[in-house]
Amino acid sequence: MVQVHEREAFVDLLLSRGTVDVVVREHLRARLLGEQPLRVKLGVDPTRPDIHLGHYACFRKLRQFQALGHQVVVIIGDWTARIGDPSGRSSQRPMLTAEEVRANAETYLEQFFKVVDVTRAEIVWQSSWFGNFTLEDVIRLASKYTVAKLLTREDFAKRYEEGSPISITELLYPLLQAYDSVAIQADVEIGGTDQLFNLLAGRDIMREYGLEPQDILTVPLLVGTDGHMKMSKSYGNYIAVNDPPEEMFGKIMSIPDHVLGDYFRLLTDIPDEEIDRMLVEMRAGRLNPRDAKEHLAFVVVSDLHSPEAAERAREHFHRVHRLREIPEQIPEVPVPGRARVLDYVVLAGFARSNNEARRLVQQGGVRLNGRRLDDPEEMLELHEPVVLQVGKRRFARLLPRAEST
Repeated sequence: MVQVHEREAFVDLLLSRGTVDVVVREHLRARLLGEQPLRVKLGVDPTRPDIHLGHYACFRKLRQFQALGHQVVVIIGDWTARIGDPSGRSSQRPMLTAEEVRANAETYLEQFFKVVDVTRAEIVWQSSWFGNFTLEDVIRLASKYTVAKLLTREDFAKRYEEGSPISITELLYPLLQAYDSVAIQADVEIGGTDQLFNLLAGRDIMREYGLEPQDILTVPLLVGTDGHMKMSKSYGNYIAVNDPPEEMFGKIMSIPDHVLGDYFRLLTDIPDEEIDRMLVEMRAGRLNPRDAKEHLAFVVVSDLHSPEAAERAREHFHRVHRLREIPEQIPEVPVPGRARVLDYVVLAGFARSNNEARRLVQQGGVRLNGRRLDDPEEMLELHEPVVLQVGKRRFARLLPRAEST
């Protein structure tokens, strides 16, 4: 829980970093500084079983609300997921079955709780109110909004102008999402920038039902690993929250340099000043972007897995990456199958004495199959050929013999 004297600074950070739209900013800020816990709504449509780092950016914002003592309410859109959110779509989505939605939701929640505190989150299934909706209820809800207003939404307007089909169910989608806010009496709703129309519709519908309209906070859409399109499974440019540590680490290392600032601000708690300094150093050529990406990858993998998993993932990446840099032709040196690290450095011809070998190891310049060796006295047992590396350009393949030293 955030301490009282830190609360104002934390609230300002919540409303500024990693946000785009805040409606109504001063109203929400005052409520966040108050003592009354707010109900912070996130609606999720489990149209797919896996979630990615774009969702993770939004979940991290929810974690900030929880740190202030507010109640996160997650609505599983088991009705709207069957329709499919038309936001940003140029064509109709195929409808899902109830079984598909429920199966997706189970894995979705498992990944969601990697980020958000399960003990302070309320999970509500949309069917708990829409399952009892009558035709009269649907007509009453539909009467509170106009087709003209729906067609002001960019994607609907574009499809209407092009003569592309727009189903009645798609037109109902924003109203169903808006009614969720009525059902749970939301104080705040959070979502991606592509959800702004739907979130604003929630404010309108809440007024129509005699409730105080919810405040709104939107987060940017994280760009995918291609560096251009938003992160999406459809585009194949995503990093899944459930990716194994090594795979997640490697994918983060592959992102283009120009998106690093956004990734750091949306996916980490590293202070803005430190991020700005890092970006200046990169532009000046004093910081290798690869080192910045490695820092980012370590932080994200630590949060979603563990620091130990992140360290193993980093070592794995180094090992694979370093092995790729090995020249095709390198000296092969027969060596004993068991010896100290410093002995192998000397036998490979990289040092003229044990003392010189010891210094090389202590300076962090010696690796075996990509793994940095820190203890010159460590006893190694080799059962197959390995690559010993000293510095960036000296390599030797050690061929263990049966005898030992």
